[in-house]
Amino acid sequence: MDTLETSKSLDKELYSRQLYVLGLPAMRRIQGAKVLLSGLQGLGAEVAKNLVLMGVGSLTLHDPHPTCWSDLAAQFLLSEQDLGRSRAEASQKLLAELNGAVQVCVYTGDITEDLLLDFQVVVLTASRLEEQLRVGTLCHEHGVCFLVADTRGLVGQLFCDFGKNFTVQDPTEAEPLMATIQHISQGSPGILTLREEADAHHFHTGDWVTFSGIEGMVELNGCDPRPLHVREDGTLEIGDTTAFSRYLRGGAVTEVKRAKTVSHEPLDAALLQPRVVAQSPQEVHRARCLHQSFRSLHKFQQLHGRPPKPWDPVDAEMVVDLAQAMGPLKGTEGEPLEEQLDESLVRTVALSSAGGLSPMAAVLGAVAAQEVLKAISGKFMPLDQWLYFDALDCLPEVGDPFPNPEDCAPRRCRYDGQTAVFGADFQEKLSHQHYLLVGAGAVGCELLKGFALMGLGAGGSGGVTVADMDHVELSNLSRQFLFRSQDIHRQKAEVAAEATRRLNADLQVTPLNLQLDPTTEHIFGDDFFSGVDGVCPASELTLAPGVALATTKPPLMQLLKMPPSLSALCGTFPPQPSTPCRWEAPRRLLPTYFLTATSWLLSPPQWAKGEFDDLFCESAKTINSHPHALSSPEGLVKSQKQPLLQTMRGVLTERPQTWRDCVLWALGHWQLRFHYGITQLLRTYPPDKVQEDGTPFWSGPKQYPQPLEFDASQDTHLLYVLAAANLYAQMHRLPGSQDQTALRGLLNLLPLPDPQNMDRIFASELELDSPSGCKQLHEDLKTWSKGPSLEPLTFEKDNDSNFHVDFVVAAASLRAQNYGIPVASHAETKRIVGRIIPAVVTTTAAVAGLVGLELYKVVGGPRPRHAFRHSYLHLAENYFSRWVPKAPDIQKFHHLKWTCWDRLEVPAGQPERTLESLLAHIQELQGLRVTMLLHGSAQLYSAGWSEEKQARHLSRRVTELVKKEPGQRVLVLELGYEGEEYDTNFPRLHYKL
Repeated sequence: MDTLETSKSLDKELYSRQLYVLGLPAMRRIQGAKVLLSGLQGLGAEVAKNLVLMGVGSLTLHDPHPTCWSDLAAQFLLSEQDLGRSRAEASQKLLAELNGAVQVCVYTGDITEDLLLDFQVVVLTASRLEEQLRVGTLCHEHGVCFLVADTRGLVGQLFCDFGKNFTVQDPTEAEPLMATIQHISQGSPGILTLREEADAHHFHTGDWVTFSGIEGMVELNGCDPRPLHVREDGTLEIGDTTAFSRYLRGGAVTEVKRAKTVSHEPLDAALLQPRVVAQSPQEVHRARCLHQSFRSLHKFQQLHGRPPKPWDPVDAEMVVDLAQAMGPLKGTEGEPLEEQLDESLVRTVALSSAGGLSPMAAVLGAVAAQEVLKAISGKFMPLDQWLYFDALDCLPEVGDPFPNPEDCAPRRCRYDGQTAVFGADFQEKLSHQHYLLVGAGAVGCELLKGFALMGLGAGGSGGVTVADMDHVELSNLSRQFLFRSQDIHRQKAEVAAEATRRLNADLQVTPLNLQLDPTTEHIFGDDFFSGVDGVCPASELTLAPGVALATTKPPLMQLLKMPPSLSALCGTFPPQPSTPCRWEAPRRLLPTYFLTATSWLLSPPQWAKGEFDDLFCESAKTINSHPHALSSPEGLVKSQKQPLLQTMRGVLTERPQTWRDCVLWALGHWQLRFHYGITQLLRTYPPDKVQEDGTPFWSGPKQYPQPLEFDASQDTHLLYVLAAANLYAQMHRLPGSQDQTALRGLLNLLPLPDPQNMDRIFASELELDSPSGCKQLHEDLKTWSKGPSLEPLTFEKDNDSNFHVDFVVAAASLRAQNYGIPVASHAETKRIVGRIIPAVVTTTAAVAGLVGLELYKVVGGPRPRHAFRHSYLHLAENYFSRWVPKAPDIQKFHHLKWTCWDRLEVPAGQPERTLESLLAHIQELQGLRVTMLLHGSAQLYSAGWSEEKQARHLSRRVTELVKKEPGQRVLVLELGYEGEEYDTNFPRLHYKL
């Protein structure tokens, strides 16, 4: 098999979010890969879209079949104008537009053995079993990774064969564990004690580790990976250290990931002896029944030349008979499995198998594309070997009538693939829905695509409102497929709305360049939400259940992408079935250091970001915004900004005028932060310092630091001064320089700052708190206030040419060296300080598909709680789980019972009732006396008030006590009752105006 030349540069800004997931080596391999995809119905289009956005080198499309009406319900690359055209040829142009770095071509001939040899990965979708077996056998023989993906209605199937000896270079998505060392003993075995006891619980016996930054026992630094054994007391055995030097201090232990080899069976063997991915014995049995269902559907098509008709009971019984006639599957040891076939499951699959659904294509297409990337990159464990996914819970409940064949028959309409499953009446219901989508980012784009294909809001009274105040950036284009390069800097909501209308001209999409927060309550108020059927939050700042949904309580489709980035959690919150489930992400072990002797713990990147903000933003704002603070030493003390201004002035005595002045300041600040400041700290707290309780001061989380010596020949030292000097120049509106050679020469000529100057900068807080101590600082800063205003620098994470990230990376690296802890990489530092959420399109596509499936249930009408599903998926580790939401907790007080979804509704009346009348009405309804009434933080009534104050309030109307927004139709009030416990949360009162 061939790979593409990878000499072309990788656009790190375009792929920035997924680089944090996959890493640069894996991205290089993806960039050089060649993939053949056969089958361009809805599922194939999803796989293709994901691969192109993620930057696979070459994608060859194969599907000579003509486009038909039933394709359009899930195939977003096709339209009514493409009917009759080859699916592959009709899809090629739009796919190529998604990423100019990917070669997207069409192959129109038969798939031959010679053709397969030109690819690393071959994917078949919507293919016949005979073709799967033929191509799968050839791929297995020639070492070509082979995948089969298929969806039938609400059931999906995925098969992977990566060969007999496939090497997984990086089996898990988790970052290698890293923890700081407290002590290492000399012995056999050597015993390592971690600085934080809790960190030991993250290591496991059999893990391999290496070491760095150790003083004394330097033989361990950079050693070959060693296996460790976790002892009962939490210490770690690390092998023989008898001959090593005595441990002094510092250092970190870091997990070393090791490659694994997996072996896959070819399709012909795996059909009879399937290894399925499932989380429980019940799920294994269900997966095997679905396996037999797919086999029987293939057999039906082979016998009759067509798939079963939608909801045809005769065809369905034939499929069940075919499944019963098949021999038993084999277990892991080749033994026949004596399992009862779930005939009801097979029958339901057959009845609903004729359709093609966009949400199912999104979920299976995401998983399939991720498996392709695993095959290309050797990153993350591949599926072993079958995955079955079903959402049959979207169908009517047992006992309720299923759709009838006439209602599901084709109508030569773009929704034929969906009506084949749910019927034309349901399609009409979908078209009249009106939903609010919060966020037009990666998940928002996927949801809009799904809405367009499903026809949500495509009728006369329906529609979708999308709210997002953000703009399109280059890094969005690798995940948000509605955007193109020409859309950069445009409003996301507007671009997404335009692109969605192109997918379905009937969809009514209204863009709002706004965010949902208190400043927009006048827009997203009661009138707005009374016209909304549901809300889909699709941004990092998700909408909490119940927020602003005062009048209608529409269903909430909640989705959360969790760290790590190949995992996601989503759920549906209809008006009463459940409360949100909680997910606690695994703790990441971040190295920390002791900032000051009495201060707090921060990771070096966090500290460095704080340095940037203080030096180049806050100090400039202070001087610009508070000139009165410089009018006298007393005013300077009152401003409480003197330490900040002290470090901003640094070794200079007057405002900088030249590049040389800026370099001199940067060199002085380097000396202050990484040498002199550490020296002063150690004078106050020497190595043998003991605390009042007798424990060593430098113990526990407090890492003993070492001062650094400036050396212009060291790249990190030079980078810090270069970045700091340029930022200082930008802040003072002076020209900077990028000439590192000239800077190194200048630094060799400049003397290191005088220690007396360092003493002046490092003045004690006591000195800075007095006017006499601030006198010199006050005199020096007069020159700053007389010149032009300073330019506050706001940190920008996505511009690598402005020295912002360079400064933080260099500062974090030097601080880590001070404290003897591992240095974070440039990418990792940028991710931490930029608060960048690692993301890949496969995860966002999958979670949007899961939300679409829950949407079917919400739109279909009232459903019991057990019909809904929370879902958790982790594509890197092949974990897929769906479960029924937990019932909301029932709270009790005297005779009252309620859940978090309940509320008390009281009309204001005409004319509006008084507060006294309202309280009496509530007491009559609830049988309890109200002792407290609140609107937000405003107290409208309290039983503890004086009689005079109570009388003043009780005679007034509620709207006279509360500032009502224009158009507001409901006031949300909080109640307190006589005898309540302190932490009782009663249902809120909705006072309807």
